[in-house]
Amino acid sequence: MISGADDVRAWLGGHVLQRVAGPEGPRRREQIFDAEGERWFAEDRPIRRVHADAAMFVGGLRALLLQSLHPLAMAGVAGHSDFRHDPWGRLQRTSFFLAATTFGPAEEAERAVARVRGVHRRVRGVAPDGRPYAAGDPHLLRWVHIAEVDSFLAAYQRYGTGGPLNAAERDAYIADAATVADKLGAADPPRTEAELARALRAFRPELAGTPEARAAARYLLLQAPLPLLARPPYGVLASAAVGLMPAWTRWPLRLPYLPAAEATIGRLAGHGIVSTIRWATRPAPAAPGTDPDRPAA
Repeated sequence: MISGADDVRAWLGGHVLQRVAGPEGPRRREQIFDAEGERWFAEDRPIRRVHADAAMFVGGLRALLLQSLHPLAMAGVAGHSDFRHDPWGRLQRTSFFLAATTFGPAEEAERAVARVRGVHRRVRGVAPDGRPYAAGDPHLLRWVHIAEVDSFLAAYQRYGTGGPLNAAERDAYIADAATVADKLGAADPPRTEAELARALRAFRPELAGTPEARAAARYLLLQAPLPLLARPPYGVLASAAVGLMPAWTRWPLRLPYLPAAEATIGRLAGHGIVSTIRWATRPAPAAPGTDPDRPAA
């Protein structure tokens, strides 16, 4: 029986972290946050501020939707990812990579990059349109990176704690993220907000709402395997992600487009669900001598 705000927070936070971090979450948090050593990014860097915030839940879902619009990226996911049968496993691997490269010691970050590059070498095939693809293709990695950075930044700007980043901080965040993209082998990742916008525009002729992309969007937004009690809040999270998608993506993915509702009801609901996740996953009061600002996941 759940009683009291602390019990509710512990129950809800436990469920959220179990989905995001998996059963290895506690051990991995120690592996990342408690280990000694130099980090790629200092504590005051914007990438740590953005990636520690609960707005990443919205940004991550938006990134998956946006990435699916590239037919070759979507072919790789459909042909080699078990996202329909194990969507949480994919989420857990992604969250660990982001945490390791953003907050972990340099050695742990390098190991995380090496693991991902090893997986990429095995992911290759032929898309339904007959074109070959390879996950390690620098151009395709550039698209995946651009979609992630644009999505994480958009989500933080709307739902992040402490207010939006200013122009200099946005450029610094994009430059920070480019450091990781370089390590993964992405081609010429953008390093400023202006470069990011140009890169998105340049990719648009390559993007399309394929049947595979639309099926993935339906699955992510409407059919994700969740307990009954989790479906309403997940629906709000999904609506918040859709509300951040560019208008030109809506028809290819058959996403709803209701500007007036998104500008009022959608934003309020989005702020509510992100605030709830932030509250639920907030670390317990720190013991003397520990870091109270360490991210919960």
